[in-house]
Amino acid sequence: MVPRALAIATLTALGGCASPRGDGAASAATAATAGDAGPSGVTTVRVHYPAGAHAIALRGSRDPLEWGHGVPMARGDQDVFTLVIEGLAKPIELKPLLDDATWSLGPNYRASPGDTLDLYPRFSRVAGEVRVHDGFASAILGNARSIRVYVPPTYLENTIASFPVVYMHDGQNLFDPSVAYSGVTWRVAETMDAAAKDASIAEAIVVGVDNTGDRVAEYTPTADATWGEGGKGEAYVRMIVEELKPRIDAEYRTRPGSGDTAIVGSSLGGLVSAWAGVTRPEVFGLVGALSPTTWWDGRMILGVVASIPSRPTRARRVYVDSGDAGALPGEPPNDGVTDTEALADAYRAAGYVDAVTLRYLVQHGATHDEAHWAERLPGALSFLLGPR
Repeated sequence: MVPRALAIATLTALGGCASPRGDGAASAATAATAGDAGPSGVTTVRVHYPAGAHAIALRGSRDPLEWGHGVPMARGDQDVFTLVIEGLAKPIELKPLLDDATWSLGPNYRASPGDTLDLYPRFSRVAGEVRVHDGFASAILGNARSIRVYVPPTYLENTIASFPVVYMHDGQNLFDPSVAYSGVTWRVAETMDAAAKDASIAEAIVVGVDNTGDRVAEYTPTADATWGEGGKGEAYVRMIVEELKPRIDAEYRTRPGSGDTAIVGSSLGGLVSAWAGVTRPEVFGLVGALSPTTWWDGRMILGVVASIPSRPTRARRVYVDSGDAGALPGEPPNDGVTDTEALADAYRAAGYVDAVTLRYLVQHGATHDEAHWAERLPGALSFLLGPR
């Protein structure tokens, strides 16, 4: 339903053929975020944007819209512009424009008859930025670290939009080659900026949690007799849930629900991500484990995953992968591919039985390193977050 406070512009569809995309800037269509469907044949488009003195118009591929010129949208409260199309019989591609002159960036949106679309466009910003918060102190762990936060381009331009959050471990390795292991990063900012351009991944805030000298212990929920250490993983997850996440939710425009919060890591970071997804599904509904250290403590994580059916809630989507070549000293060969396949099987046995809830991937020839995790990151985030 359209909020009562909104002014509404209404058009009646007259039929006819789709018009050509006017300026060439409108690229391939993608599904827009849809709200509750309205009455059959009544299609509502709401554009949320702090336009100030500017106006918002809508162009589209079929009557009552066209690519050649825009239809003004009615301005309502809280920077919401609305257009209601009556009698739309077929899907339509559309795009908002600022002052009917500047096209929104990214591919076209797509609406079907009866849809209600809430769009949060941007018109000028093409890249996000990384902000570093030094000296984040944890009372739970008794130490401090830097937190690196990527905010996407729409966050910077469209100040009424809110975003899902991805928490990632080994924050030093995500963005900045000058502090990354071996000078190689996951290219997180580059991946997210490219995805904002083609809408292949929903824009999100990425929170990189730096590791400390206690990395092995913090990323492992139990001790491993072979290594003779470990077991602070639960405290580390508590730090994220109880200390870091409340600060991020307070300082950034986030969507704090579990359906919009991911936890992603590699190696031991993949292990602790899998643990967090099982033990804190009410917080982390999306889980990414790249080359996880499944072998830790006699494959203890398999038993944890096996407990999922007895728990009241579960993560919505899980991504698991590995390479099949090379290894770090002390680890089994082939990037732990055999152990990781067992982890994927454990998720399947726990009820993740389709391509919507579980994706398991083996990158042939890939080794256990940042360069290959960077290559697989776009696919992992596309699966977890979905497209725009």
